[in-house]
Amino acid sequence: MEDIAQVVSFLLRVAEPLMALLIVVLCFVSLKGGRREEHALIVLDNDQEKISYPVRYWENSIGRSKSSDIVINDPSVSRDHAVLLRRNDGWFITDTGSKAGVLVNGRETAGRCSVAVGDIITLGNTRLVLRRSIAPAMKSRAKKEDKRVPAPVMLGLITVYMAMLLLQAVINMDGNTFAVIPAAGFIVVMFVFYAISYNAFKRRDFELESLALLLSGTGVMLAATHNTDTRQAYVQLAAVVLGMIIYSFMIWFIEIPDRVMKWHLIISIGAIVLLGSTLVLGTVQHGAKNWIVLGPISVQPSEFAKIAYIFVGASTLDVLQTKKSLTEFIIVSAISVGLLVLMSDFGTAVIFFVTFLIIAFMRSGDIKTVILAITAAGLGVIIMLSVKPYIADRFAAWGHVWEYADSTGYQQVNSLIYSASGGLFGLGLSKGCLQYLFASENDLVFCMMCEEIGLIIAVLTAVVIGGWMLYARGVTTRSRSTFYSIAACSAAGLLVFQSALNIFGVTDILPLTGVTLPFVSYGGSSMAASWGLLAFIKAADERTYVHRHIKNKKTKVVSEEAEFVEV
Repeated sequence: MEDIAQVVSFLLRVAEPLMALLIVVLCFVSLKGGRREEHALIVLDNDQEKISYPVRYWENSIGRSKSSDIVINDPSVSRDHAVLLRRNDGWFITDTGSKAGVLVNGRETAGRCSVAVGDIITLGNTRLVLRRSIAPAMKSRAKKEDKRVPAPVMLGLITVYMAMLLLQAVINMDGNTFAVIPAAGFIVVMFVFYAISYNAFKRRDFELESLALLLSGTGVMLAATHNTDTRQAYVQLAAVVLGMIIYSFMIWFIEIPDRVMKWHLIISIGAIVLLGSTLVLGTVQHGAKNWIVLGPISVQPSEFAKIAYIFVGASTLDVLQTKKSLTEFIIVSAISVGLLVLMSDFGTAVIFFVTFLIIAFMRSGDIKTVILAITAAGLGVIIMLSVKPYIADRFAAWGHVWEYADSTGYQQVNSLIYSASGGLFGLGLSKGCLQYLFASENDLVFCMMCEEIGLIIAVLTAVVIGGWMLYARGVTTRSRSTFYSIAACSAAGLLVFQSALNIFGVTDILPLTGVTLPFVSYGGSSMAASWGLLAFIKAADERTYVHRHIKNKKTKVVSEEAEFVEV
């Protein structure tokens, strides 16, 4: 009987990475297959010069600058003259500080001015007529839609994957069925989440959520079989539920970019308050004052401050183009990083700084700003190493952990040894030795994955998070606002960089910083915040709100992509 159990356990260890690979491939193929072809939404015609400018985006910069979406070679037109943008109730144009101004049908505009098909927009000496664009045939688009995998199919595959992990855990734990409750609870939560998303929020695309569920389910099962604390599985499951609530709320909240901009100042203050409250009320754990303990509950506010920070950095194009300076964003960034340094949470401080670089470059496109920020940060690191000698000790062990195996390199040396013993398919859930090492369930979780469920699934986790970055970059040109573009790329970049710190830190490619692996590491704050960050990526895809667009007397939906034309 014991031999049969060992055979079954081995077959499960082989089947699990194959199932995970199938889910990942299907999700990314479906994401690519569901994207629409990029074409003009409307057209601006210069009848004098016989030039036609296709308008392909929801927000379009107009000016003499070569970086503008619509470049007009007219000396009377400013470099950054205006922004033409679309909202649910029509098209608008905004003068962004031009010298000659913007006229619509001969009348000078102030702020956002509504424009319709047939209106004449005058920029300097250039007259542009807004006209309809002929949409491509729906037939070709329908073929592309056929490549998408239905969400119930992907959820079914994830259920099979979870069942495999559960059966393997029961076998390896000598018939102990403790893991059944969190595993079954996760599957129930997963389908309830889909049902609410489909019926209440009218979402038809579920690929990103499926990938997040795959990673979250793996994290729940690792927690359920962690021998040091059996309560972790329930904490992890509760964090997944909280993350789903935050995810759903955020997608609703950022559906209207102008609503976000109204709350911009409050969110900026909120980000600083979150970090400041930790500095005042926080408890020092493992050398960093980054936790607030309220009875049996402990919260890490810096995880949620990441979400608020991205809100602070992202803006709509008409706001960005009128503000020539990054002063406000730089001030909030400097305060946030400074508070994290005072808490001795240097890993999160580095994550905030890299996110700042991404947002600063996307806002300005100026590489000089990025170089200046990196130079200033380099000087700050030199000062920090002189003030905090234990940080210097950690850097000293970087790349030489085997020489420090009994001191600062102890965790990494043991992590490398145990992870190598797992091979491609792992030793099996609960069979690893790394779980008894301090911080194995969060900081060292990548190596614990390698040891217990194998290198293939561990690498797939990194591939999924890296794939989100490529996906975010791919959907930015189709985003309804620069707010979505900046937010999606910065959120994806944050997730990728944090994952790199975790994976490369524990494997001694980078210094060990003690940050979590998104969606997998144990920790309620980390799990919930990871779902919140994913919402920015989801919102950047124009299909997210396709079934929720407002229909009114002036507009009608002419395709599934909800492209508006004047009636």
